Amino acid sequence: MGDDSEWLKLPVDQKCEHKLWKARLSGYEEALKIFQKIKDEKSPEWSKFLGLIKKFVTDSNAVVQLKGLEAALVYVENAHVAGKTTGEVVSGVVSKVFNQPKAKAKELGIEICLMYIEIEKGEAVQEELLKGLDNKNPKIIVACVETLRKALSEFGSKIILLKPIIKVLPKLFESREKAVRDEAKLIAVEIYRWIRDALRPPLQNINSVQLKELEEEWVKLPTSAPRPTRFLRSQQELEAKLEQQQSAGGDAEGGGDDGDEVPQIDAYELLEAVEILSKLPKDFYDKIEAKKWQERKEALEAVEVLVKNPKLEAGDYADLVKALKKVVGKDTNVMLVALAAKCLTGLAVGLRKKFGQYAGHVVPTILEKFKEKKPQVVQALQEAIDAIFLTTTLQNISEDVLAVMDNKNPTIKQQTSLFIARSFRHCTASTLPKSLLKPFCAALLKHINDSAPEVRDAAFEALGTALKVVGEKAVNPFLADVDKLKLDKIKECSEKVELIHGKKAGLAADKKEFKPLPGRTAASGAAGDKDTKDISAPKPGPLKKAPAAKAGGPPKKGKPAAPGGAGNTGTKNKKGLETKEIVEPELSIEVCEEKASAVLPPTCIQLLDSSNWKERLACMEEFQKAVELMDRIEMPCQALVRMLAKKPGWKETNFQVMQMKLHIVALIAQKGNFSKTSAQIVLDGLVDKIGDVKCGNNAKEAMTAIAEACMLPWTAEQVVSMAFSQKNPKNQSETLNWLSNAIKEFGFSGLNVKAFISNVKTALAATNPAVRTAAITLLGVMYLYVGPSLRMFFEDEKPALLSQIDAEFEKMQGQSPPAPTRGISKHSTSGTDEGEDGDEPDDGSNDVVDLLPRTEISDKITSELVSKIGDKNWKIRKEGLDEVAGIINEAKFIQPNIGELPTALKGRLNDSNKILVQQTLNILQQLAVAMGPNIKQHVKNLGIPIITVLGDSKNNVRAAALATVNAWAEQTGMKEWLEGEDLSEELKKENPFLRQELLGWLAEKLPTLRSTPTDLILCVPHLYSCLEDRNGDVRKKAQDALPFFMMHLGYEKMAKATGKLKPTSKDQVLAMLEKAKANMPAKPAPPAKATSKPMGGSAPAKFQLASAPAEDSVSSSAEPKPDLKKAKAPGLSSKAKSAQGKKVPSKTSLKEDEDKSGPIFIVVPNGKEQRMKDEKGLKVLKWNFTTPRDEYIEQLKTQMSSCVAKWLQDEMFHSDFQHHNKALAVMVDHLESEKEGVIGCLDLILKWLTLRFFDTNTSVLMKALEYLKLLFTLLSEEEYHLTESEASSFIPYLVVKVGEPKDVIRKDVRAILNRMCLVYPASKMFPFIMEGTKSKNSKQRAECLEELGCLVESYGMNVCQPTPGKALKEIAVHIGDRDNAVRNAALNTIVTVYNVHGDQVFKLIGNLSEKDMSMLEERIKRSAKRPSAAPIKQVEEKPQRAQNISSNANMLRKGPAEDMSSKLNQARSMSGHPEAAQMVRREFQLDLDEIENDNGTVRCEMPELVQHKLDDIFEPVLIPEPKIRAVSPHFDDMHSNTASTINFIISQVASGDINTSIQALTQLFQIESLAREASTGVLKDLMHGLITLMLDSRIEDLEEGQQVIRSVNLLVVKVLEKSDQTNILSALLVLLQDSLLATASSPKFSELVMKCLWRMVRLLPDTINSINLDRILLDIHIFMKVFPKEKLKQCKSEFPIRTLKTLLHTLCKLKGPKILDHLTMIDNKNESELEAHLCRMMKHSMDQTGSKSDKETEKGASRIDEKSSKAKVNDFLAEIFKKIGSKENTKEGLAELYEYKKKYSDADIEPFLKNSSQFFQSYVERGLRVIEMEREGKGRISTSTGISPQMEVTCVPTPTSTVSSIGNTNGEEVGPSVYLERLKILRQRCGLDNTKQDDRPPLTSLLSKPAVPTVASSTDMLHSKLSQLRESREQHQHSDLDSNQTHSSGTVTSSSSTANIDDLKKRLERIKSSRK
Repeated sequence: MGDDSEWLKLPVDQKCEHKLWKARLSGYEEALKIFQKIKDEKSPEWSKFLGLIKKFVTDSNAVVQLKGLEAALVYVENAHVAGKTTGEVVSGVVSKVFNQPKAKAKELGIEICLMYIEIEKGEAVQEELLKGLDNKNPKIIVACVETLRKALSEFGSKIILLKPIIKVLPKLFESREKAVRDEAKLIAVEIYRWIRDALRPPLQNINSVQLKELEEEWVKLPTSAPRPTRFLRSQQELEAKLEQQQSAGGDAEGGGDDGDEVPQIDAYELLEAVEILSKLPKDFYDKIEAKKWQERKEALEAVEVLVKNPKLEAGDYADLVKALKKVVGKDTNVMLVALAAKCLTGLAVGLRKKFGQYAGHVVPTILEKFKEKKPQVVQALQEAIDAIFLTTTLQNISEDVLAVMDNKNPTIKQQTSLFIARSFRHCTASTLPKSLLKPFCAALLKHINDSAPEVRDAAFEALGTALKVVGEKAVNPFLADVDKLKLDKIKECSEKVELIHGKKAGLAADKKEFKPLPGRTAASGAAGDKDTKDISAPKPGPLKKAPAAKAGGPPKKGKPAAPGGAGNTGTKNKKGLETKEIVEPELSIEVCEEKASAVLPPTCIQLLDSSNWKERLACMEEFQKAVELMDRIEMPCQALVRMLAKKPGWKETNFQVMQMKLHIVALIAQKGNFSKTSAQIVLDGLVDKIGDVKCGNNAKEAMTAIAEACMLPWTAEQVVSMAFSQKNPKNQSETLNWLSNAIKEFGFSGLNVKAFISNVKTALAATNPAVRTAAITLLGVMYLYVGPSLRMFFEDEKPALLSQIDAEFEKMQGQSPPAPTRGISKHSTSGTDEGEDGDEPDDGSNDVVDLLPRTEISDKITSELVSKIGDKNWKIRKEGLDEVAGIINEAKFIQPNIGELPTALKGRLNDSNKILVQQTLNILQQLAVAMGPNIKQHVKNLGIPIITVLGDSKNNVRAAALATVNAWAEQTGMKEWLEGEDLSEELKKENPFLRQELLGWLAEKLPTLRSTPTDLILCVPHLYSCLEDRNGDVRKKAQDALPFFMMHLGYEKMAKATGKLKPTSKDQVLAMLEKAKANMPAKPAPPAKATSKPMGGSAPAKFQLASAPAEDSVSSSAEPKPDLKKAKAPGLSSKAKSAQGKKVPSKTSLKEDEDKSGPIFIVVPNGKEQRMKDEKGLKVLKWNFTTPRDEYIEQLKTQMSSCVAKWLQDEMFHSDFQHHNKALAVMVDHLESEKEGVIGCLDLILKWLTLRFFDTNTSVLMKALEYLKLLFTLLSEEEYHLTESEASSFIPYLVVKVGEPKDVIRKDVRAILNRMCLVYPASKMFPFIMEGTKSKNSKQRAECLEELGCLVESYGMNVCQPTPGKALKEIAVHIGDRDNAVRNAALNTIVTVYNVHGDQVFKLIGNLSEKDMSMLEERIKRSAKRPSAAPIKQVEEKPQRAQNISSNANMLRKGPAEDMSSKLNQARSMSGHPEAAQMVRREFQLDLDEIENDNGTVRCEMPELVQHKLDDIFEPVLIPEPKIRAVSPHFDDMHSNTASTINFIISQVASGDINTSIQALTQLFQIESLAREASTGVLKDLMHGLITLMLDSRIEDLEEGQQVIRSVNLLVVKVLEKSDQTNILSALLVLLQDSLLATASSPKFSELVMKCLWRMVRLLPDTINSINLDRILLDIHIFMKVFPKEKLKQCKSEFPIRTLKTLLHTLCKLKGPKILDHLTMIDNKNESELEAHLCRMMKHSMDQTGSKSDKETEKGASRIDEKSSKAKVNDFLAEIFKKIGSKENTKEGLAELYEYKKKYSDADIEPFLKNSSQFFQSYVERGLRVIEMEREGKGRISTSTGISPQMEVTCVPTPTSTVSSIGNTNGEEVGPSVYLERLKILRQRCGLDNTKQDDRPPLTSLLSKPAVPTVASSTDMLHSKLSQLRESREQHQHSDLDSNQTHSSGTVTSSSSTANIDDLKKRLERIKSSRK
């Protein structure tokens, strides 16, 4: 007993596990009591027993087991957690309970199983029970089957899946145990009760006796539909409802409900698919080609046996189908044809929709084979084509069928019509739209007039069927011309037709969209009803049907039909009238007169041809009165118009009479029954008068009236062809204008585009511009209706014309065509036209597509080409693909028949060579465009494989595939893609890429559809599995797509589909569905007006708007936050980590100090690079989200674990924000000390900070921003550059914060953005900030726009990405923003750009609305008034940024403005920007300080740089200008730094004060190096501005007006002298040309330009050598081309021609015959008289001067030199030395001497030097050396960037300023070079070294322009200087820097004492004063 008492004390759960059976029995009993007492199903008590329930049911003691089972049953019934035990408990029941002898145990076991099913665990239970069927113990098998039977009987076929049970039934029937067979029979009867005949096919192979027994049992079953008697927990409410219904006697209704449920089981679904391809005889393909028919027959019989399987497994049947098709088409043995047809039937039936892809190949062959007369062949072919029809859609095969309709063979015609009739029976009004009905009706109407009666009958049957399916309303428009007899015949046929919505179960079973089987009678009843309605009351019928049957447009259209005149006269009456009108006979003139006299006053007829116009006018007035009073029916229209046409008819000379006449025509057309015959009498005359100024409008009015009477399409065609058969351009243009208007009024339906297009092309080629304009306008109107496809007709027009057409189309884009206002009431035959209108947009586009001449390319797709495409060698495969691309390109538009190409291309889509895959995709894209909508038939066999490519691992391949799919979908619509299982099969594949791309695509396309095929439901299970995919992107895409699926399928269906999910998944998915339901967009409304095509385009946009918030909320809250927290631990990468995670709290409290001592960031070598690789390789999620999902946080945690201290990581990812603050504080502390670590983990730190941006706590955000400011300062000091991935995962989130409501935060964010520009190029920042301007937050938009303005201001236009134009257009959009702040920001930004870039801005921003443009102009005016102090302010505000920018960025401002075309400039500024900025930062800071502090003296350390300062100081001395006061006291100091000089000057030029501006410009042009930088364009604009200013009359009104004009005059002279002479000459020539061309330009303007040119001519002798003559002559050539001599002579003034002659004469005089060698830049010299003119001048000068002329020999005029005598040479040299000696020409003389020496190296100049002084000799030698140096230096500067100083030492022996003259001997003034010499001597005396100074090239070389013809801008110079500076610094050469570099980079460093500099300054002052 001791033992007993032991276990009595144990708790219940331990008793249940005790080894003593008594203890267990007691435990189970107690447990049972506990279970019965617990009321709360979620009580924690249940969980204690979770692991024990299996033991309850599998107890080894039978008695105890019974008690255990009872307890288990109660547990399962009541415990919330019971579901978790399903698998183990049910398997325990199967193995240990069902084999018990006690019936009670078995019953309890079954009850437990059923209870599990009730708690939603049906699948798991069923799985275990089916496993039990494989047990050897028959008792277990019987019990399992019994359980399944009971479950089915109670829960119904929805809960219990029948397919797996049916699969094992045959095996159970074969069992040796009778009990098993009996049980199988019982379950078979039960299954039959639920699915009826669908069970027959799977059981057809069981024992015939058993089958017979089953049949007997089945017959006994009641016919009423079964209903479940037990419900799942979730359906319990439904049960209650049903009970109420039954008690209320609502059986019928209940039955109705179930009627819907029952037929969902399809026999086909229950069958096992059989794989037959591998079972084909090995030699099948050889045999089928064999010559003996017996062998072919054997092959076919083998196939026939295989295809008898009712369900075949999907596979590649292409070859088999091809072989069978060949037999059907080509075999001579008809028996084999029938056999092959049977095989095709079998394939189609077995494969169903999967056969659809082959249907297109086979249908034409079968139809053509109907020429066979043998009944068995015909029958086999009929069966085959019917079976094939069910695998595809009528749309897909319509092309092929219609093609066969024109066959001459009557049998083929008959059978095709019969096939169409049978096909129509399977259609519904929605699957037989008007677009499809139209071509079929047209073809069948031909057949009803066929000579063969059988063809006629078949056509009647087909038309009758169509009538029955879609109703009279839709078909009548096509039967307008059919006479009454035939119409009655069609109606008679339609009454006989029975629609088979599911009659032939075998064939039509898969057409689930049709009515269910039991509802058959109801269906036909409804159809009948519909028809009677149609006939009896035509109006209401279609109105109701319109929305349902897509054939009808919006019902509103039908209504206007009633009031419209003849609306109520009834259909038949109207019909009759119409027919009469069409065939009105032409009457003779006598008959007409007779008829007219009956209705017109006699005087009227007599006076018609009176010679007195007044009488004719009076006659017309009477005529008009008579017409107005006439009744419609009595009016003899033809007679009346004949009277009007009677002499003088349309040749009437008096316009008043003519106007009346035309008005009467309009009246007759409006009031009478006006026929085409009458119209033809008058149209010619109307067209003749349409261009008349006085009568034109009346003619148009009459035409419009005729168009209403005779339909616009016919009238338009007549009118246009008449207009173009005449020669009068006015008539042609007015006719086209009338047509444009008429189309808008009448709508586009029925117009024959093709007919117009040839006329439009003629008009486009017309010489008269009005005709061309009218044609383009007409095209614009047609574009509204036809869409982009219209452009295809004009692709071969000239580019200029095409661009005009495109511009017109561009205007029309986005507009919707106006609703037709005319032509409706009259011709919608009592509203018949309604359907037509409804489909109009479709029709329009289809029409156009049909009109395109399509080429048949199937003959080019040869078998060689196909085998090439499939070759083993990829190069040959590529060749094949290239050929295909060529064929398609050449054909442009192709017919749908492309032979074997689809199979060949399909193979290439999975080519191992990805380049070929991409090429194939491109070809398929071409194919879609070329084939147009006909590509539909290839969707299944080619389209779906493209979708498979979306799963490719390569990004670019996926992108190409997506583009291709989109191109296809554009042509085909979505229906073809969504039908069948193909899409769901693709989604089923567990390829993350495929899933995310496909779901993304569906999410984009589904919202635009109005309806979808029912097959969309097949995708839902896979969509649910995507919602739980491992890949985050797939989950995101699935969530995005969810609302759109629901939009089409409805919440109920979607929720129902969750039934098969695991409970955890189901809960999650249901939660998501709930959310999606709230955000579900509405379906797109049918377009408001049928004709508005673009409406379709705008619909999707709406949905995206609607769905955007939906998606966001789904993604952000799909998984509620608290649950995530729970789920986090398992989410960690390893168990160890999760364990650590749990221990954290205790650990930190114990070892806090130890823990935190080490570094917080651990440097992992290459860690960052590896992370980037992972991200690129998509091994980890890309950091891209709208709100951070849990997987991102987990991923970041995992990545941080290796490189961030554990304790810090815990703080960083703590749920409490206080810990985040702590973490940030620690990070700030460690920032300086752990630079390396910070940089190593930078990407992770930035990512973590982006997470903080999503926190709501402001204190964390402020801390984070504070840290970021410090961080970026540190990074810029370390000269670190952000990587692309760091930037892209951080900047977008920072930009979002710019829109924070709090000012402080916005300020901080802006500061951070500014600092970021130091570590990340501004040009790359730009797109991120631009993206921020698209935000919904207006504050963010405004701040981003301001930031963009700052970037442009600081870095110039090159930051604008992708191009300044695109960027500015995007910015300009915001000028029209709702929010005032955003508008202002946008305006300010553009003004900033304007300040940098000038008027070019207007070009770049493109077209703005008037309102926006006026706002912008106003703002620009306002900004111009304010004095600009911007650069200085910027320096104060943004020191960080300014350091960088002062040099190159501000230089950029000038760069683009001067020469946008300089590509080099752009390239350099982009690539060189960040590095340059980094390398030369601190030196520039010095300059800024110097400017800001006005610090005259500069202290620096490097001892070698003294001389540079000196050199710079000399610069202003070269060009003294005493009259102008310096702009600023420190201007001279600032010369040292080019960049700051330019900045300063620009700020002065932009000043509001005109004097300041002029002075600044003058200063600018004093610095020769800068003046030379000005490009032609800039100089042209500047001169234009200055001359306009001088001529401005308003200046004279100013107080100091004269002073201003004088200043401007002086500035103009400066500009002429100092600019690059080529550029200024060129600019003046262009300016002169423009001013002469412009009519508005004043003659004074041209005069001043010419004066400038004369001044230039005077300077020419001095400057000729520095001029690029080729360019100048090119400009003169262009000038003379625009202004030939005759045109110039016509000018009022003779100045232009004289100016030009003078210029040319001077050039000839200076250059001699050599001038003719400078015409190289002129392409076609004959275009102007330049060459001839020069030759004449040369000849003239030669005649005049003979050989004495010395100018000709200058600069080596070789032709004359060779002949010239020695004496002449001496004369020439004497002339040169004379020049050298003179004060003015010394420089020119030296240059000439240098040229001469270079040309004649052996020439002796000694004699000339002998008799001069030693000083003069050395001067000449030195001068020549300088020139040599200068010329070489020029070449070098332009080519190299960094010149090493050593090289120069050799080139330049002495620095000399050749600007001033040295003629000391005559006591003339002395130049600075003399002082330089003296200084040199003094230095030598003092023992100082001179070589350092000699490194400097002379100033002239410094200031000279690079000898390249393209105009390099100042930016280029700067960049080259910066790179030189950088290189020299990198090499650590402490040798002296090139003075070039110092000059541009502005490093003003000097190391000798300040005194030294002061001393030099004093000397300089002395030099200056002596010069004065």
